Amino acid sequence: MYHWLRKGMFLLSPEAAHEVAVHAMAAGRVSGLSRLFSGPAPRKPVESMGLSFPNPVGLAAGFDKNGDYIEALGALGFGHIEVGTVTPRPQPGNPKPRLFRLPEHEAIINRMGFNNKGVDHLVGRLQRARYDGVIGANIGRQKDTPTDQAAGDYRVCLEKVYPWCDYVAVNISSPNTPNLRELQDTGPLKELLADLVGARSRLEAEHAMYRPIVIKIAPDWSPDGLDAALAVIGSSGLDGLIATNTTLDRTPVAGHRHADEAGGLSGRPLMDASTRILKRSREVLGPDFPILASGGVHSAADAVEKQSAGADLVQLYTGFIYEGPGLIRDCTSSWSTRHAAA
Repeated sequence: MYHWLRKGMFLLSPEAAHEVAVHAMAAGRVSGLSRLFSGPAPRKPVESMGLSFPNPVGLAAGFDKNGDYIEALGALGFGHIEVGTVTPRPQPGNPKPRLFRLPEHEAIINRMGFNNKGVDHLVGRLQRARYDGVIGANIGRQKDTPTDQAAGDYRVCLEKVYPWCDYVAVNISSPNTPNLRELQDTGPLKELLADLVGARSRLEAEHAMYRPIVIKIAPDWSPDGLDAALAVIGSSGLDGLIATNTTLDRTPVAGHRHADEAGGLSGRPLMDASTRILKRSREVLGPDFPILASGGVHSAADAVEKQSAGADLVQLYTGFIYEGPGLIRDCTSSWSTRHAAA
């Protein structure tokens, strides 16, 4: 059924199709039709970062930037939903067109540019959320904020979402905000993480609650640069890592009519590069550091490969668009219980 629905949706522009899809999901939750597309995801609890995830399969940031569809997405069976990326103030993002499908490769290129309604809107949505899974809030920097002042933007967002989400994800790896990836350099990275961990200590005391902080990194690293950044992350006091964001590499889609569009490439072509980063992250950070795998998962076999490479949890985005809600069930069913909660 989803195959035919997708064919119809792909007749629309990517952004128009997204709007139609999320409104349909909201209607499906109310009517009970959501389960016809996904079926109930097997309950396979996972304990990670001090949180209890109903199952290991989550939705990556970017699909529900403003937290407007948490319950509708939760009804499809996700064990966690990461909303955002959100910035201190609303911003429109980059000019359209800024989202491109590459169906031959089951891929997407996006240069959305952190378009969102601002952190205050997201907080209002989080306060009203009635989803029984885990909610992560992905935070970022305003497009016009200089890199050397970025910590202030992250701190503002951290302070506002802290009481209302289950974990906070720090996005320093989107390729669509100018100079954002400079924050991955070891000096700026060390300073940013020290600032956020310090702010978290204050917030923990203020709210009498602990919120894990994770960081999302890019797949486009030199081996030495990756190891240096992982060393900083491992000693920073952070609680986890998301590997990875989208890639700037166009080698896997060379020759496609959209291959030269600016932005981050996601989908099947990202799988190998993202998994290499995941595997190296596990080797450097050791067996106990929580890692969420994101990038290229389009099948149960892909989820198994991510877990074998060291993932504790997995996130979907482009695969969810191409394969449909049944992918949640398939990936959950295939996940080994060796790391699962009893």
